Amino acid sequence: MTGSSNWKGRFPYNEIISLLDINRRYNLAESTAQDLTFGEILEMAGGAAALDCLKLGYGSSVGLPRLRSCVAALTGVAPEEVVTTQGTALGLFLLALELCRPGDEVVIATPCFPVARDSLLGAGAIVRECRLAFDRGYKLTADLIAPLLNERTKLVSIASPQNPSGVFTGLQEIKAILDVMRTKAPTARLFIDEIYRDATYGDSVPPPSAAHLDEKVITGGSVSKAHGAPGLRVGWLTIRDRDLRDRITIAKMNIVLSGSTLDETLAAVVLENRENILAARRSLLAEGLSQVAGWIESNKSFVEWVKPDGGALCCLRLKASAFDADGVARFWSALPKAELQIGNGAWFGESSSVLRLGFGYLPISILPSALETLSSVLKATASTGPISRNARDSSP
Repeated sequence: MTGSSNWKGRFPYNEIISLLDINRRYNLAESTAQDLTFGEILEMAGGAAALDCLKLGYGSSVGLPRLRSCVAALTGVAPEEVVTTQGTALGLFLLALELCRPGDEVVIATPCFPVARDSLLGAGAIVRECRLAFDRGYKLTADLIAPLLNERTKLVSIASPQNPSGVFTGLQEIKAILDVMRTKAPTARLFIDEIYRDATYGDSVPPPSAAHLDEKVITGGSVSKAHGAPGLRVGWLTIRDRDLRDRITIAKMNIVLSGSTLDETLAAVVLENRENILAARRSLLAEGLSQVAGWIESNKSFVEWVKPDGGALCCLRLKASAFDADGVARFWSALPKAELQIGNGAWFGESSSVLRLGFGYLPISILPSALETLSSVLKATASTGPISRNARDSSP
């Protein structure tokens, strides 16, 4: 379950990058909700005239006060304890850069978003991996973290809900992780990526932020996932320790000076209107999750899943009884011809028999067709099952 890794050569980055450049008919690889348009954000702002007096000079190195106040309101910290970043990944990079020196270690729970790993490596940290298991529902516990901690550990990085699984780690377990950190890694900080926290289903209330728990806790978030504005590239960190916050601010200033005044203003507009934005999206996510659950039941001869707690994503696994190694390879090879995009588990540090399926990005009226097409691919590429050899060997 646990171990260390240098990650080199493990991840097919050419495939990941291609997602930005290839637009197939059925995009089930995307983990966001549907994108907001510039016009929608302008309308929420009060129209283009509301931005007429916005000066496009350098912004503050800590971030736009209006945006920091919005983040403080949704995380339970003070506005001065918020630092904005160009996406959550930059925030994690800055943390590793400031906290780690040669020989220092970082523990990260995997599978995880590839950029989260590489931002740590880019900062020169020695990365130790806490591997979470599909068969255990990707549950993260303090007992899994504990064996990897030592006096050289300076940062522990987790996500809740996780990417790619959507599994949530509750505040009680986070407190248990903090307790074991105090004993085994007393100088370490705990980073929690909360980027999917607001992406709940139907009437479900978002879980509380962990930002207020302890000064050792640093949280990250953005308007990219739940809110549907990844093109703004606006994220944030909550840092209660003033000394560390000052160091992070200086590091950010030395790398990017400040965030975009325009982007941070638009992000503030998004957060000020978050309840209206999220209400509609939570309804769509609930319907999408329901459709996926029904589809899993109809295709249980071929796949199994870990039901997510939040986010527009979940993990499926090709059943070993239906897919041998050649069958897994056939499955991935057949997707482009079927006009399907799906996240390969290998992108996240998992097996290729695991796939991340997004159910919030496609219009809800298109999702059934996408899932039906995926069913056809499963039936055509499985190694065993209630299908003929000719059907298995043909492409959909």
